[in-house]
Amino acid sequence: MTRVVLVDDQTLVRHGIRSLLEIANVEVVGEADDGRAGLDVIAQCAPDVILLDLRMPGYDGLWTLQQLRDLGIDTPVLVLTTFDDDTLVLEALRAGARGYLLKDVTVEQLTHAVQSLADGGTFVAPSITDRMLRAIRSGASPEAEGLPPVQPLTAREVEVLRLLAEGYSNREIAGVLFLAEGTVKNHVSTILDKFSARDRTNAVLRALHAGILR
Repeated sequence: MTRVVLVDDQTLVRHGIRSLLEIANVEVVGEADDGRAGLDVIAQCAPDVILLDLRMPGYDGLWTLQQLRDLGIDTPVLVLTTFDDDTLVLEALRAGARGYLLKDVTVEQLTHAVQSLADGGTFVAPSITDRMLRAIRSGASPEAEGLPPVQPLTAREVEVLRLLAEGYSNREIAGVLFLAEGTVKNHVSTILDKFSARDRTNAVLRALHAGILR
């Protein structure tokens, strides 16, 4: 069973999400109402995935993402918020979020995203992807600034990259492409190296910026 921690300042929202996730066989092992309390709960509960709101009084979601990165905590974070502003999406992804969803999603979409992150994948709501693309094409994203040029990818690496962008885990990519999971892991590592990317989400953003994914 996938274990999650909820960090959201609204008690009613937390209770609602907890009820929905438990129906879908996802265990909520801890809750917090801001980022500082969230860090303590995350340390105590060691969840598989963190569900994080962005706009909270005091220690907000972006602060929490930065703290998690500084502390070396690599638990995947799924941002779950009402804000779909493209700049905020990019800030959250740059800060280390592995997924981004709006709170109007269905239970199926939410549980799919949680499981994708638990399996090592990423998940950004399709409705948000268009905003990211517009921001990147308009030059609003500094993802590629100060980084070396992207090295050419092989045809197989492009296939893997496209599935990464769709939120597939290594195991799922292996199934789709009829490869061993270890082979997929090696392809992902090579892609990260070629993009000078710190994680899968950052690699997808660089691919969008470079025009490799459209």
